[in-house]
Amino acid sequence: MALRAGGSSLWLRPGWRRLLLGAALGAVTAAGQAPLGLWPVTLVSLSALIALMASEADVFRAARLGWVSGAGYFAGAMFWIVEPFMVEPERYAWMAPFGLLLMAFGMALFWFAAAGAAAWIGRQRRRRVLAFAVALASAELARGYVLTGLPWALLGHIWVGTPVMQAAAYVGPMGLTILTIGLAALPVMAMSRRRGALRLAVGVAIVASLWAFGTLRLNAPEPVVADAPLLRLIQPNAEQHLKWREDMARLFFERQVAQTAEVAERRPDLVIWPETAVPWLLERPGSALEIIAEAAGGAPVALGIQRAEGFRFYNSLAVIDATGTPVSVYDKFHLVPFGEYTPFGDLLADFGVKAFASREGYGYTAGPGAAVIDLGPVLGKVQPLICYEAVFPQDLRAAPERPDWLLQVTNDGWFGKVSGPYQHLAQARLRAVEQGLPLIRVANTGVSAVIDAKGRILRSLPLGAVGIIDAELPPALYATPYARWGDWPVAALLFLALAGLVVTRRSVAPDAAA
Repeated sequence: MALRAGGSSLWLRPGWRRLLLGAALGAVTAAGQAPLGLWPVTLVSLSALIALMASEADVFRAARLGWVSGAGYFAGAMFWIVEPFMVEPERYAWMAPFGLLLMAFGMALFWFAAAGAAAWIGRQRRRRVLAFAVALASAELARGYVLTGLPWALLGHIWVGTPVMQAAAYVGPMGLTILTIGLAALPVMAMSRRRGALRLAVGVAIVASLWAFGTLRLNAPEPVVADAPLLRLIQPNAEQHLKWREDMARLFFERQVAQTAEVAERRPDLVIWPETAVPWLLERPGSALEIIAEAAGGAPVALGIQRAEGFRFYNSLAVIDATGTPVSVYDKFHLVPFGEYTPFGDLLADFGVKAFASREGYGYTAGPGAAVIDLGPVLGKVQPLICYEAVFPQDLRAAPERPDWLLQVTNDGWFGKVSGPYQHLAQARLRAVEQGLPLIRVANTGVSAVIDAKGRILRSLPLGAVGIIDAELPPALYATPYARWGDWPVAALLFLALAGLVVTRRSVAPDAAA
């Protein structure tokens, strides 16, 4: 029976209809994210969403609408968040809907703040459109940094795989996000149908220009490297629900050893195993490292492995030489909150609550920070990224020096098979463009890929496949403007725009309806 209040169905009230419409538009806006990549759908639905926001002058109601709309967007874009709960469904499946709702409405708090600020700043409809566009872009920027950040499913990610993505070399993912929001807001800013058509034409011209620019950049000559090193990427397809079972862990280890030893016309200069590929600790591997080194036939091997120092555990990448001796070790430093560690867990231990403390062995401990490993004159210098770290462009810029290439080892078995792994891959492609560096991606269950410095996938293994890739390392390009400056120019632009709107707020007369 429908709930009734004042003789009318609660769900048919205008306020509820607006909230439901906002949630629906938010969910449709997510269609531009991988694997669908329907960026025109995102632009149209986001434009309708901006128009809906601009029609709300009350600060509280606008913020509430922004919150629900954002929840629709993040639920649509990141529904894969339920997948980790399905690894052991008999124990954790009941938590999946709560995890999805908490994630969606938690991330949507940034949209809540943007919508509320826009309603307060914009005393006229057109100013609310502009204010919401600026505030939403600012909120998306903040989302990448606040509380360790999570810039997953940024609105600018819809351009990955199109020539427009090449603009990220200059303006980064936030520049693409501003572009996306600006294009959606342009027709809504119009006061008449004629002006709306004109601004729509301007938007089309902007996209066409960036598309042409990107196409030219993709077709531009690239450096020619003689005797480029040959890399072997190992993908064992160790499914997460089987990965740590004792019998299966040994089977997967033996599978990777066999893949490493596979004979080819040219011996690889480096063999790469994915994240946590070795089921033993680095300090207590038994004969595992010697077995791996023998299979590699003298080539060094970079492999994902866990290590311990007392009661502290680290998610690491180790490089072993021809004797199986670790010569370089990198510890993941940007950990997944609640997935790899509990925030403030070590602090709670000081008060006697030790069940969440990394120092007591509950979760991983963060490494010291971004690093570059020198692999010698043939392979050059590489910056390792373990799984989630490739999501953060600022982490790549935090390295002490510019590397020659990027290496991401990951276990995307946690992300399911529908959208999560493809969105993770899309962000890796964007990192390559931003830095002007090739990125080698080695994934436990896929997608493993060789990505050039312009974000193109040259070779890949599909999700759920067992296989290897033998491929030469693509050449690096010059250090891009974004590699040098990062998000600072975009942040300054947004700050000035937001400050200008706030300062001039009282000089604008409100709409008559307001």
